[in-house]
Amino acid sequence: MALFATDHDLDKQFAALSRQLDDLRKTLAKRGDAYYEDGREAASDYYSQLADRLHEALPAIRRKGRAIERTARDHPATAAAVGLVVVGLLAGLLISRR
Repeated sequence: MALFATDHDLDKQFAALSRQLDDLRKTLAKRGDAYYEDGREAASDYYSQLADRLHEALPAIRRKGRAIERTARDHPATAAAVGLVVVGLLAGLLISRR
């Protein structure tokens, strides 16, 4: 009866499929490691670029901050009013999301 597979044939097929599955697992593991490493390098590059840009912009940010601080000290009522408006806008945004 050639139509029916013997236990020996099934065992051989199962062993061959197991080897193929192991090979696929190894290949996927290698690819996963490569993708992880590529992603890590890209994230590191982005962080580096961002840090460089922030480092370059920091003096200008400090100058603007000092100017705003001086203005707030010179006009405290105006600064308080602007602060209340900003808090009101944020509250309105949070309430409108619900």
